[in-house]
Amino acid sequence: MKKILFTIIAFCLVGSLAAQPAKRRTEDKSSLRTSAANRNSRTERAQQVSDRAALMFPTAVDVPDDPSWRRDIYRSLDLEKDENAPLYYPVQPEGKSMNLFTLLFKLLNAGRVPAYKHDLNTGREDFRQTESSRLDFEEMLRNYSIFYEGSGSSVKVEDSDIPSAEVKAFYIKESSYYDQNTATYHSRVVALCPLINMGGWGDGDSRKSPMFWVKYDDVKTYLSKYLVMTSNINNAAKMSIDDFFSTNHYKGDIYMITNMQGKSLAQMVDPSDSTGNDSMKSLQKKIEKEMTDFEEHIWKTPVDSLELARKDSIAALEAAKMKKNKGAVAASTTRRGATSVAEKKEGTSSQKKEKEGRSSSSASSGPRVSVRRQRH
Repeated sequence: MKKILFTIIAFCLVGSLAAQPAKRRTEDKSSLRTSAANRNSRTERAQQVSDRAALMFPTAVDVPDDPSWRRDIYRSLDLEKDENAPLYYPVQPEGKSMNLFTLLFKLLNAGRVPAYKHDLNTGREDFRQTESSRLDFEEMLRNYSIFYEGSGSSVKVEDSDIPSAEVKAFYIKESSYYDQNTATYHSRVVALCPLINMGGWGDGDSRKSPMFWVKYDDVKTYLSKYLVMTSNINNAAKMSIDDFFSTNHYKGDIYMITNMQGKSLAQMVDPSDSTGNDSMKSLQKKIEKEMTDFEEHIWKTPVDSLELARKDSIAALEAAKMKKNKGAVAASTTRRGATSVAEKKEGTSSQKKEKEGRSSSSASSGPRVSVRRQRH
């Protein structure tokens, strides 16, 4: 009986020992899933906090809806120029560093920001919230022969297949405006568009094709997190891409302005003008000067019209009085001059008469005899 009892107890112990690891493994798997979920939740919360922080402490000032003055211009940035080189290098991602196009490409691939098509008819952005204006990322990859894997929301593109080396220029839309609510003048970027080189077209020249447009407000949170090197001499000099745009460190030529006719600068130049590029440069300089003149005019001290009229009246009276005084002084000087001349003439004539009198008296008297006394 005792043997049977010990056998039953032994079986129970073995069964409990065999079941315990499986239970622990289940608990371990459950804890791992919970940890992964917590990490994802923390990542999402961190991203939300970052987005909220960007809204609370914006690095760029938003364009108001009702500015008293505003002008939109379009510039072409050559990324091979020294001023814009920070947006081009590194061409391939190096650790956490990447250039502007690679960052935008990854954001589109992850579905974090929307992109919009380039309107070929107007040569501008098309930010309408319609199916025809929104860019399909997979369709763009096919159009530009970019290798990818998967489809739909699971599209994967390797870093080596991102054509960042072929994107050597950007279009930007820049808004300059005066905010009457804060009495401040700003000039900031509101949209970005990368241009990709399409290779030779039979004549050995390459064509730049606008790929897509993104709103700057949609990407500025991400641009503020990535630093770019801004000096070839001091490699420690860095700033975020957002600061690079916000402080207007870039340099680009104007190729289009917003106007009622919807014309580009090339269309505004007279085709019969033989100077060609010179006319385009003159028009660009004219627009730049108009922007500078307006900004300088804002900071001039305003003068009340009545006060200005009063000052003008006082200035006119003082000028007339000064003129009158000058006339009186001139007349007095003339009179004194005439008197002195007359006196001088009179003195000269009297001296002449006195001399003539002495001469005549000397001639009428007899010869003088000098008697010398001698000693005897």
